[in-house]
Amino acid sequence: MGLKNRGLLKKNFYADITVFNPEDVLDRATFVEPHQFPKGIIYVIVNGVLTVENGLHTGNFSGQILRHGTV
Repeated sequence: MGLKNRGLLKKNFYADITVFNPEDVLDRATFVEPHQFPKGIIYVIVNGVLTVENGLHTGNFSGQILRHGTV
């Protein structure tokens, strides 16, 4: 996609990391209530910022929309 400094866990690169137990992951979203966090996602780190801790959103938003050639 032409994105630089992404795709690897490496110094000075941007990284998103999800820690989960594949046996526990379950999508809880429904058509009536689509904004439900999934079960089994333990941690999410976006650009080095802890975003989900113990399955709960921390309130941190460190991501951005990526478009070809803009980052």
